This record gives sequence, structure tokens and C-alpha cells, in this order.
Amino acid sequence: METERKTKTAAEQMTDRDLSEQIKMVTKESHVRAENTELMLSYQRGQVTLAQYKLLLCSLYEIYQALEEELDRNCDHPAVAPIYFPAELARLEPIEKDLEHFYGQDWRERIVIPAATKRYSHRLRQIGKENPEFLVAHAYTRYLGDLSGGQVLGRITQKSLGLKNGEGLSFFSFPGVSSPNLFKQLYRSRMNSIELTEEERNSVLEEAVRAFEFNIQVFDDLQKMLNSKLTNGDSTLAKTLQIPSSMISAAPLLRMVVGLFVALATVSMGIYAF
Repeated sequence: METERKTKTAAEQMTDRDLSEQIKMVTKESHVRAENTELMLSYQRGQVTLAQYKLLLCSLYEIYQALEEELDRNCDHPAVAPIYFPAELARLEPIEKDLEHFYGQDWRERIVIPAATKRYSHRLRQIGKENPEFLVAHAYTRYLGDLSGGQVLGRITQKSLGLKNGEGLSFFSFPGVSSPNLFKQLYRSRMNSIELTEEERNSVLEEAVRAFEFNIQVFDDLQKMLNSKLTNGDSTLAKTLQIPSSMISAAPLLRMVVGLFVALATVSMGIYAF
């Protein structure tokens, strides 16, 4: 596999580096590919819609539910214990709070989960049972990405959607982390202390690349869902996301706006200020 070949080549060139640096190196190509899209640049202009944000929260709920349940179940595993920080990092409850704000108390019956998100969730549960050390790659990619970009994204989302008093923005808040920079240093230090065989380390690096690709697939799927179903007049999805009928009928404009969603999601899964 091409991905595995590139990962092993990069790993061989930096055998003396810390695991966090190795992950950053092997995922650099995927990161650059996502960061330099026109969609990413569009989001940086501060454009995001309520429909985009709500569907993003739906996918993040499914992803973090799987990730955090597997981290909890494997919290005593030697590779997981050093990077297990539920009080500081857990995202599931904040996301649930945001979903209740937008969808109401019956949000569990109303949210929409795209197919790619379910595949990502399945992978997280699979490795939680079979290879718990792989969870390190997913936790690092998601948590430190969200922590790095959380404050900026929160402000942009609040301004774009006109949200007040932090309502609907709990996902971006990390009240248990007083200093993101110091905490990231601690997290990297703990992760670098994990003892792995060479084979295990290479496998974790491959999983880090896979984690990034899973996220990109998720966001592409979300874009396709909005683009195809809404332009075809899917009233059920439109009602769920509270999208005006006038916007659904404006297909060219919708396609342009929907494109911005992937940028939001891509930024969310990892502004690499690690």
C-alpha cells in the first residue's frame, strides 16, 4: 500500500525522534493537502452556516462517542493510560449540550449521521478491541487539533451564526485546560513516554495517517449529503437542519455555500499548532 510505504520511509528517516514529532511528520502531506484547498481559505474568511455547523456536530458526536468509550474501556492499557485525560479533554458531553441547544431534548432521534462517519466510528471501536495502542493516534489527531484551533473556531462560529452567551459553542470550550500550550506540552511528553516496539510504533504512525484520511472522508461525505439531498429538495433533511426552502431552491448558491463546510470541518480536525 502506498500510504504504508510512505509512512515506513518517513519513520526510518527519524527513528530517534519522539512519537509526537513522527506523527506530525508522517501526516504532513495529508495536512497540507487539506489546508491548501480553496474551501479552507473560504472558511478563513469567516463564512459558516447553521446547517453546516449542526451537521458537523452530528458527526463529531458519533466520532467522540466511539473514541471516548474506547479510551474509557482501555484506560489502564499501557499505551492509553499516559494520554488519558477525560477531565481535561472529553468532548462528548459538550457536544451533547450543543446538540440539545439546536435540536431540543429529543436530539438523539433527530440527528443525521452520514455513512463515512459511521465507518470512522466502526474503526475506532474495532481498534479499541483489537489494538488499543492505535487509539493514541486518533486521540492525538482529534484532541490536540480541536484544542489548538478551538478558540479561533469558536469566535468565528459565534460571529458567523450570531450565537450569544456561548450557547451552542460548548464543543470549542476546554474549561479543564487553563493553558492550552502548556497542556499540549504535557500531552506530548506523556505520549512520547509510551513504550512501543518498532513494529507497534510503525503501526501507530500508519494509523495516524489513516485517522487523518478518515476525517477528510467524513467531511467530504457531509458536503455531498448537503449538496445532493438539499439541491434535490430533501425536505426531511432540510427540516432537521432548519434550512429555508428558498435556500434549497437556490442550487448554485447552495453549492457554493456548502463547500465552505468542509473547510470548517477540516480546520476543526486539526490546526497543527502542535
